[in-house]
Amino acid sequence: MMRQYELVERVRRYNPNANEDLLNRAYVFAMKAHGSQKRASGDPYFSHPLEVAAILTELKVDDPTIVAAMLHDTIEDTAITREDVDKAFGEEIGGLVDGLTKLGKLDFVTKHAQQAENFRKLLLAIADDARVLLVKLADRLHNMRTLKYMPEDKRARIAQDTLDIYAPLAGRMGMQSMRSELEDLSFRCLMPDAYALIVSRLQTLKTKNGAIIARIAAELTDQFARRGIKVEVKGREKQPYSIWKKMERRSIAFEQLSDIYGFRILVDTVADCYAAVGVAHTTWPSVPGRFKDYISTPKQNDYRSIHTTVIGPGSQRVELQIRTHEMHEVAEYGIAAHAIYKDGRTGADLPGVSETRAYRGLRQTIEALAGDDSERFLEHTKLELFHDQVFCFTPKGRLIALPRGATAIDFAYAVHTDIGNSAVGCKINGRIAPLISVLQNGDEVLISRSERSAPPAAWDGVVVTGRARAAIRRATREAAKSQFGGLGRQIVERAFERAGKKFSEAKLKAALPRLARASVDDVFIGVGRGEIYSTDVVRAVHPDFKEERKAGPAVPENESGWFGLPKAVDLVFRVPGKSDPASVLPVRGIDLDTTVRFAPKGGAVPGERIVGIRGPEGITIYPIHSPALIEYNDQLELWLDVRWDLENAPKAVYSTQLVVTMLNEPGALGVIATTIGEYGANIDAVSSSANGADFRELRIDVQVRDIQHLNAILSELRGKSVVHRVERLSG
Repeated sequence: MMRQYELVERVRRYNPNANEDLLNRAYVFAMKAHGSQKRASGDPYFSHPLEVAAILTELKVDDPTIVAAMLHDTIEDTAITREDVDKAFGEEIGGLVDGLTKLGKLDFVTKHAQQAENFRKLLLAIADDARVLLVKLADRLHNMRTLKYMPEDKRARIAQDTLDIYAPLAGRMGMQSMRSELEDLSFRCLMPDAYALIVSRLQTLKTKNGAIIARIAAELTDQFARRGIKVEVKGREKQPYSIWKKMERRSIAFEQLSDIYGFRILVDTVADCYAAVGVAHTTWPSVPGRFKDYISTPKQNDYRSIHTTVIGPGSQRVELQIRTHEMHEVAEYGIAAHAIYKDGRTGADLPGVSETRAYRGLRQTIEALAGDDSERFLEHTKLELFHDQVFCFTPKGRLIALPRGATAIDFAYAVHTDIGNSAVGCKINGRIAPLISVLQNGDEVLISRSERSAPPAAWDGVVVTGRARAAIRRATREAAKSQFGGLGRQIVERAFERAGKKFSEAKLKAALPRLARASVDDVFIGVGRGEIYSTDVVRAVHPDFKEERKAGPAVPENESGWFGLPKAVDLVFRVPGKSDPASVLPVRGIDLDTTVRFAPKGGAVPGERIVGIRGPEGITIYPIHSPALIEYNDQLELWLDVRWDLENAPKAVYSTQLVVTMLNEPGALGVIATTIGEYGANIDAVSSSANGADFRELRIDVQVRDIQHLNAILSELRGKSVVHRVERLSG
């Protein structure tokens, strides 16, 4: 274990003015607080915060951050309180330690809700002070380095969390060195065979190509020196996880990768960067499409460099990353490399220094998502962190950085929330395009607006940025309260009634932390949407409640009571019926001698556009929107242009399938069946399965006359209070 004087010496190497007394007091304080506690490895527990502090000395952080690293587990794992830390070290360090402390032992209904709320607390603390992130990443890195000592059942969960959250966070902050190590440690735990194989291949390749790599490095150095450019050439080897991810994404073999080895060309000035590009491109042929200038347009994590690929010595493809020494430090250490985070000062304390783009972007993301409940906050933040970027422009030339895969809707919200909420159309590079269009690097986007007060809720499933998702959810929340809140309240009140408990909003409000919801309305909305079980709400208010479902007496099929479905029963019944023979199908455009049939699921009905697909057993008719047609996209020779012939055809009915999500209460199925019957449609078959405690999903084969008949039934069903959702199944 590192000694007290060794830690102080590490800090003094980069900060001769370090507060030795503060560091010594923190060392003794933390060692006494953890006392005889042991880690899973058997080492004294205090060795862990000490190693975290040592990792941070490599990032050259300020004294309060080192102290916070030594104290980061004291509030959570010892008898020390926030007040004790404040009294001994001041509120600044106390705030850092508190930001790193998980929530107290709150009685959450689910483990996932507790984890999500802890993550939310951490990110909100990071938004207040970036040093919290530095300590947390160092903490996670040491935990991953010692992961082998953890119980086997916990390793995979910790490694997956690291890959999902902490490695992307490090990348978002530009800390590429730490991100790479976190990814590789996680990869080794989650996929040990794949990791071992790639490491073995890398070692073989290094042995085989070692001489070539040395030759390329020497020739690069010589060529730049001849032109009077002082350079430092560093070899770069792609990391195992990065290699595996690229192989998976592109479905290629290890041997097909051309950028496993590359070189970093470090120069003194930005002008030298562009001069070095000129030397490289006039000495060796450049590979088209492999030039990227991240100096003129930096990445959102502040990464700046020029990337280019040339056909270098020995006809080898050589990837070059050209940057200044300062850019290289930022690329490796991210926000920790900026003066803004040294000596505990913020941008406001340093004249002429503003917060970095990386930290500002993360803080804005966190603030935009802060209104979401904990689990959505976790989902959207993970999504935001994972994506690469595209750079687009407003008509006035403003640069907008977005995740790869972002749409024009994401662009509108990135410009301003009001523009996103009122967007109705767009022009991309001067041409009218749908708002759901995926944007490419360099696109110029003009958003058309209207006075509409709220965006369509369906946009929530289209956008990819957390900011846009949060804004759409906020804009539609009032509508959700009206649509789902009332329904959820009814379900909750009935659940309390079935449990023999009296419903009280005051008691429910007191139980909100256990449901990880911010308000009673959020609970009602969650129940109405099917995101929370009503029985979980009862348990949150009455922890001693145990659900007991008693099987009711058998009831004949033709009595209305039969439609009250118990939770555990999967119901299937079938009504005798007949199908139209192929010989009388009212379809034009097909040889009469050909065997014709409708698609077995989600069959077409008169009045909608149809298409025929030729197969070995004849022709199958699909509605034009059927997902089944996707597999024939590359076989256009099988497609037939067919249409309905209803003028000369006998009257008939056609089968299609509905998927209905209904409330799980007595009489609900009866309402649905009666509604369908009142519209003159036959039910050919019904299957039912549980969809949570409060809902059941029905699949109904119904016979209708045409598309107008079907749409009328769908419209009527959607208006029934027992129906949560109804859609036509397209097979």
